[in-house]
Amino acid sequence: MRENLRVIGFAVVICLACSILVSSAAIGLRDRQEANLQLDIRKNILKSVGLYEGGQAVEEVNRIFDEEIVALVIDRAGNVVEGKTPDDVDPAVDTDSLILFEHVKNGEVMAYTVPTVGRGLWSTLYGYFALESDLNTVKGLTFYKHGETPGLGGEISKAWFQESFVGKKVLDASGGLRSVTVVKGIAADRHPKDLEHYVDGISGATITADGVTKMLVKTLDDYEPYFGKIRESAS
Repeated sequence: MRENLRVIGFAVVICLACSILVSSAAIGLRDRQEANLQLDIRKNILKSVGLYEGGQAVEEVNRIFDEEIVALVIDRAGNVVEGKTPDDVDPAVDTDSLILFEHVKNGEVMAYTVPTVGRGLWSTLYGYFALESDLNTVKGLTFYKHGETPGLGGEISKAWFQESFVGKKVLDASGGLRSVTVVKGIAADRHPKDLEHYVDGISGATITADGVTKMLVKTLDDYEPYFGKIRESAS
């Protein structure tokens, strides 16, 4: 009986010690994890507008971001919300505010990039979608967080998939919003006459691909009031 109690007591002590170590590590690393996530987001924003190709040091990433990226908060009517920054916006609560980033060089807006969120097969997809200054031509698309199957839906993280969006158009011939569609199969075979609105699908990942298509449509629809105003002012 005493031997059993000793074994149980030893097991309890080990479990408590392990629990304390794991909890302490999680708490101690929380700030570093958050910093790494924010750095990854900055890299994705820069990548979406062609300012990050990989390999830059942390200091260089932060320097480029601080010098060439302007963060804005807009409302759903397309108006800039003065005195509010992206850090003030919790998308889960503040559903009336949208975050937008401009790539500004020598006082000129070169590109616009916005957060894009959608549902894949197994997970929520988080990324950034950028347009050229004409607000029609796709500048870039990146994903920084998802839980899709590696080799299938996980291909959305690969360069071949993301780069296939570059140069595509989101407006139709009359200037109406059309977006970009991920097709099942080869886009050039299925839509040779209007290929500028389609990209190749991912073999075995139709649901994830459809999720990307719906995600982009919703994102563009959300930001169209703001983008529309800019197009009008430029015409």
